[in-house]
Amino acid sequence: MSAEKQNGINEDIEDVEMSFMDHLEELRRRIIYALIGIIIGAAICGVFTTQMIDILLLPAKSNNIPLQNLRPFGQVFLYFEVFLIGGLILSLPNFFFQFWKFISPALRKRERRYISAIVAFSTLCFIAGVVFAYYVMLPTAFGFAASFGTQDIKNEFAIDEYMSIILSVMVGAGLVFELPMISFFLSKLGILNPGIMRKYRRHAIVVILIAAALLTPGTDPVSQVVLAVPLTILYEISILVSKFSAKKT
Repeated sequence: MSAEKQNGINEDIEDVEMSFMDHLEELRRRIIYALIGIIIGAAICGVFTTQMIDILLLPAKSNNIPLQNLRPFGQVFLYFEVFLIGGLILSLPNFFFQFWKFISPALRKRERRYISAIVAFSTLCFIAGVVFAYYVMLPTAFGFAASFGTQDIKNEFAIDEYMSIILSVMVGAGLVFELPMISFFLSKLGILNPGIMRKYRRHAIVVILIAAALLTPGTDPVSQVVLAVPLTILYEISILVSKFSAKKT
């Protein structure tokens, strides 16, 4: 056996195997760190909640959609909802870092060097989904909702339902845009490989269309297609990510 191969093996087996209790303790530690990150993120967002709500109201304002608060203390709960979800999004780099640190014992030493890059890419994927939802999906969907129907019925939205749509679509799109990282993770576990993804490409496209219909507010077919196209592209990117991961396994 060559010295180079021997060194590679030594790198891969240098860590002592962790017991089940060690894994549980590590999981507890990572969850606590993740929760601390969310609390700090929520505290920061709490300072800027008014500005964040103003930004989230722009899709309604741009389509001249009147919004109403129909519940006592409705705006109080609205502020809490916005800064808590904002804190979750703001703390995503820490969340992804804790997740990958938890599974790092299952990675080879040379693969652990890329954890920072993986965390950055995971965060970028989520933010890309949020930005896509805010600038593409939501204006299209609310434009359709505002213009649809008879002139005899005035379209006025309840603020809690409006904000629920805004936040759920943005978070949902962010999660869906994590598809390449999910492919990377499952490929590392040996559950997924590019051959399987190519074999079931047609099935995946059907699932993508269903997901687009579920994530898109309302029944606007244009919005569904607008989401389905980048999801299909992400699936193809995920095949390449799986291929790369499989080579490193």
